Amino acid sequence: MPSNAEPHGTVETGTPLGRRLAPLLLGGALLLVAALVLSPVVSLSRAALQGDGALWPHLMAYVLPQALVQTGLLLLGVGVMVAVVGTGAAWLVAAYEFPGRRLLEIGLLLPLAVPTYIVAYAYLDLLHPLGPVQSALRDLLGLTRPRDLAFPEIRSLPGCIALLGFVLYPYVYLPVRALFRMQAANLMEAARLLGGGPATTFRRVALPLARPALALGASLALMEALNDIGAAEFLGVRTLTVQVYATWINRSDLAGAAQIALVMLVLVVALVAAERRARRGRGFADSARRPRRMPRLPLGRGAGLAALALGLVPVAAGFLIPAGFLAWGALARIARSGLPATLPAEIAGTVFYAGIATLIAGAVGLVVAASPRLLAGRHWGQALIRLAGLGYALPGTILAIGLLGPLALMDGVLAEAGQAVLGTAPALIGLGTGGALVTAYLVRFLGIAVGTSEAGLARLPGTLPDAARLLGRGPFGTLARVQLPLAWPAILSGALLVFVDCVKELPATLLLRPLNVETLATHLYGEAVRGTYEDGTVAALLIVLVGLIPVALLLRIDSADAAFRSGEPGGGSG
Repeated sequence: MPSNAEPHGTVETGTPLGRRLAPLLLGGALLLVAALVLSPVVSLSRAALQGDGALWPHLMAYVLPQALVQTGLLLLGVGVMVAVVGTGAAWLVAAYEFPGRRLLEIGLLLPLAVPTYIVAYAYLDLLHPLGPVQSALRDLLGLTRPRDLAFPEIRSLPGCIALLGFVLYPYVYLPVRALFRMQAANLMEAARLLGGGPATTFRRVALPLARPALALGASLALMEALNDIGAAEFLGVRTLTVQVYATWINRSDLAGAAQIALVMLVLVVALVAAERRARRGRGFADSARRPRRMPRLPLGRGAGLAALALGLVPVAAGFLIPAGFLAWGALARIARSGLPATLPAEIAGTVFYAGIATLIAGAVGLVVAASPRLLAGRHWGQALIRLAGLGYALPGTILAIGLLGPLALMDGVLAEAGQAVLGTAPALIGLGTGGALVTAYLVRFLGIAVGTSEAGLARLPGTLPDAARLLGRGPFGTLARVQLPLAWPAILSGALLVFVDCVKELPATLLLRPLNVETLATHLYGEAVRGTYEDGTVAALLIVLVGLIPVALLLRIDSADAAFRSGEPGGGSG
């Protein structure tokens, strides 16, 4: 055994010098990743400080008050709505048994497949005064003029709150449902023995235990609402994100846009701090032995049908109605005019930039997630893992502005190097060829790739690295030959999630795409701005179909987890 250990120990690095240099090179690469993630915030602050101080009186008098009020009311309304709908739906499927419950449990995830701006796009056309809904109502009532029918205005703050709430509630539904399913039967039985009915048990026992999951889900939903630009602009709500875009693009004032973006960043930090404060000192620890899970209360036929109908309301509003309308509109558009001539180029652009970003994010995410195992300083690696998730908390608009400075600096350095070495300066790489867009995707969604890779590696038995080291493998060889082949399903799932999020991302794509390049998301945005809704239905439907990928992944993961917890074959006995 000793005679065979040494040759294996030198395979992965080749020489003792290589074994010493490998951790140093890895550490340098991780520092570059950290600098990349932090650079937008530093650059944003620098751009804001370089602005003309005379702009602030105008912003304070005419822009920020209205934008702050609109943004605050939007976040308040969406927060209340996602908390009520998400928690109520989670309790309905976790605590009661009724016909169609399993299908409803799956269907409640479907709104995750539809970006917020596509839901707004669909409802704008569907509820337009000349659209199918109002036209059918006027025909039914015998009215001839659109103004004769008093119909709620969808282009309003309440309309925006309702639409965003019905799309974003799964962010609360998922973690709260998982926590409800973890609750042991003895807790519910103790509450009932003390005289508590279903409503009292929910309010006094289940809901307090669900507060950490509720706070986490609500904070994610609010950050998505803050990042939204398409739905808010389509529906006439002047949020901070819309004002950043208008200040930069319409007024050509980068410094002013950076200053408004900093206000947004303060809101993001406040949301994250509020979420952590809500979860501080609160948690739910399960038993080391598999506990008896909370039994579902059977409902009678009438009550069961009522529960099913109530649960289908958010599914219909957040997915079935907009997706069905888009499918109908896309088929009608294709039958009338064929596929849009620009569609192949837009699909190619979407797949190209999202694909490059996904490949890079997958590789970088794996390296960052494995860093605690590859470096001696585990605390350093864990800090980098937490830092990698910072980008997901930054709205795409903030990232777009924050990356302009670093990318312009990189282009300048490359131009000087090219002039010195080749005698000619190359074209812009970061800002002119899509490098800025790929970088924005990477920074924003790197946390997803890191999180899934870390979860995949963490589920592997700790005895595997020990066995590999006994056979002469070092940490790099163990990762490449043992851990990576076993953790690839989680890594692949993370890559697919990154790809789908890149396809759906609108703010960063809208601001950083190269000239004369359109993606499916920007094409849809342009059609909505022009009011030619029917010409954007095909692109919208394609985005929705791509968005179904993470829903399918979540369902697969959820089924595997349920099998594991119940000890079913294939799920493990735990």
